[in-house]
Amino acid sequence: MKALTFHGKEQILYEDIPSPLIESAGDVIVEVKACAICGSDLHPYFEREKGLDHGCAMGHEFVGTVVELGAEVRTLKKGDRVMSPFTVSCGQCYYCQNGLTSRCEHSQLFGWRQKGKGLHGGQAQWVRVPLADASLMKMPEEMPDEMGILLGDILSTGYYGVAKGGLEPGQTPAVIGCGPVGMMAIWSAFQLGAKQVFAIDAIPERLRMAEQWGATALNFKTTDVAAVIREATQGRGVDLAVEAVGSGAATRSAFSLLRPGGHLSAVGVCTDQDLSFGPVGAYDKNLTYSIGRCPARYYMPRLIEAALADADRLTSIFTHRFPLAAGARAYRIFADKKDQCMKVLLRT
Repeated sequence: MKALTFHGKEQILYEDIPSPLIESAGDVIVEVKACAICGSDLHPYFEREKGLDHGCAMGHEFVGTVVELGAEVRTLKKGDRVMSPFTVSCGQCYYCQNGLTSRCEHSQLFGWRQKGKGLHGGQAQWVRVPLADASLMKMPEEMPDEMGILLGDILSTGYYGVAKGGLEPGQTPAVIGCGPVGMMAIWSAFQLGAKQVFAIDAIPERLRMAEQWGATALNFKTTDVAAVIREATQGRGVDLAVEAVGSGAATRSAFSLLRPGGHLSAVGVCTDQDLSFGPVGAYDKNLTYSIGRCPARYYMPRLIEAALADADRLTSIFTHRFPLAAGARAYRIFADKKDQCMKVLLRT
């Protein structure tokens, strides 16, 4: 089969690799209809995260059709149109039963094979999905492919960042970073009752999109963001800061904008070795800090109704579309933010 594969820093190839096979009774094979490039794909792409096997199929955002089933699969059949979270989960262990599917005892991340072990990703013609009954979800007939991809990762992640931050109706959050996850966090904050959402970035087209979605957009390079927020919050600061970049600088910014007793919720994948704020500052602010991988499979069914009601807005996050064969070029455009690229959809 054809796939986009990793071959070292900034080296993505479109090449033939062996097609996946059923390996366990709970597996299915999905024929991929559409997939996407995620910001976290750029960590191995730029080798900020190392260890990924050369030749591994990339990607963890995909939708498709079931074409083969293991003997013990019970809830799916051939021809089912399905969406997938970016990690598989069993649905039975302590963590799955308590809503933390991303830390399932049997969890594996799509698109990460190291020393010959792990899962190939969904930027390919076919993908093997273990623990399929608990991991995959059937897609409603009216759901566009783009929405299934969003639910399986960035929409759930953006929502998780806001929900985990304990946002209450009428409160004021800030979202640091208006990339795809940040935009989903902005949408989620309004869904959860925010009266005003501050959106902080420096890329003009991303700030424009945030403004179109109802946020108060602030360019941190040209605006005294802290002063604007203090004025809007009677000098306190925001109730919740969602860090959707994954950098020390974004974390410091989020920390600085919070009121005492506020919540810093980090959903950006940060590869720094240390936190960018100290324990004394956190203590003096009575800070609540939460961080971690989104349990997307838990949130997917809970977000379907609201997401479909606003599908046109949410799917507008896909600014670029390419065939899978042009995936190497698509990675460069996405990584370099060329041509005002926000998010890329790939069709097999």
